[in-house]
Amino acid sequence: MMAKAPYQIDSTPSLSALSSTLAAPQKPAYLLDLALTDYNEALELQRAAVQARRDGRLDRDLLILLEHPPVFTLGRRGGKENLLVSENWLAQQGIRIVPIERGGDITYHGPGQLVVYPIVDLNRTTFRVVGFVEALEKAMIQTAAHWGITARDDTNQRGAWVEGRKLGSVGITVRRGVSFHGLALNVHTDLTPFGWINPCGIQACQMTSLAQEKGQMVEMGAVRREMARQLGDLLGVAFQAIDLRDLKFQI
Repeated sequence: MMAKAPYQIDSTPSLSALSSTLAAPQKPAYLLDLALTDYNEALELQRAAVQARRDGRLDRDLLILLEHPPVFTLGRRGGKENLLVSENWLAQQGIRIVPIERGGDITYHGPGQLVVYPIVDLNRTTFRVVGFVEALEKAMIQTAAHWGITARDDTNQRGAWVEGRKLGSVGITVRRGVSFHGLALNVHTDLTPFGWINPCGIQACQMTSLAQEKGQMVEMGAVRREMARQLGDLLGVAFQAIDLRDLKFQI
């Protein structure tokens, strides 16, 4: 989703008191596992969850896993200059462009891409913002390793990379200490729409997916489970499944 810096902070209170070490282990957190979900619906859900976490109605952190129908999103750095096709042509394909408040530039979401939105009150953890972003990157890297794929971070660009090919992106916002937006890992995504943009503002950026690197289909459900396991370990939480109706009751 972006080049470094990897985040956007809105009116955040003293994050300088947070350290980059891991949060305390086995803190309870919710896990919401959704199917294909409209981008705007997911965005409104995130915003409501952030507000509820801030005012205490949501009593623990929340991890949302889902996929989106085809959509392009623009971060706070903009990115329409990195759109390589016309907006009219995209509209004819039924693909929207949605400006949002995360850090970064233009990116693509579509079926076959695992998107993870961590709604985390960083004030209740020992993470600094940068350390939190690095944990999201590490989760993608370690998930790829589960399938025998060697991915790495990059000193200049955020995300997970396989020999110069971008496997996954990360871009968050922190609003008064609570994170939202998150990461996107290409599992068996159709990579064609990435050719219609300079992904994350990077010219000639070559995208890849777990399936492309493996040369075979990779099952989304297995990737969801592994990603949740990795994030649970990295964030020091024990996830409890929650369904959408119960979550909406809290927020």
